[in-house]
Amino acid sequence: MDAKHLVAIGADHGGFPLKQQLVEWLNAKGFRVLDLGAYENDPNDDFPDYAQAVAQAVVSGTATRGLVVCGSGVGANVVANKVPGIRASICHDTYSARQGVEHDDMNVLCLGGRIVGIELARELVSAFLNAEYMALERYERRLSKVLDIEKSFLV
Repeated sequence: MDAKHLVAIGADHGGFPLKQQLVEWLNAKGFRVLDLGAYENDPNDDFPDYAQAVAQAVVSGTATRGLVVCGSGVGANVVANKVPGIRASICHDTYSARQGVEHDDMNVLCLGGRIVGIELARELVSAFLNAEYMALERYERRLSKVLDIEKSFLV
């Protein structure tokens, strides 16, 4: 596994146990990890806080890629995609985790801590972090359209 990425990671209480396991695993694999919380399992915390922090770390260039874990992955995905410059997706299969980067330049992976176990999560994160955007003409054209749509709402 390639440890070139600085990976920002965050989770609410629904994703906290899986996030803790992923942080330990990523560190053991030699990745540089920026843990943006939660730092304790608080049933009253809110996923938007962690999804926004991870997304901001990615768009600012502080982190290369981001991982956000909430109960289902859906809320984290919604929030992360509100941040201009983020292309986040919930992925619970390795094909999408890899292809999302290769074709769509996805930069944040969202996981459901109540949906996937640690073994599948490791495979998903590996597929996501090891993938590289393939700047083929058709992908560049599509990404350009996505960015134009994003810009049109930033008036």
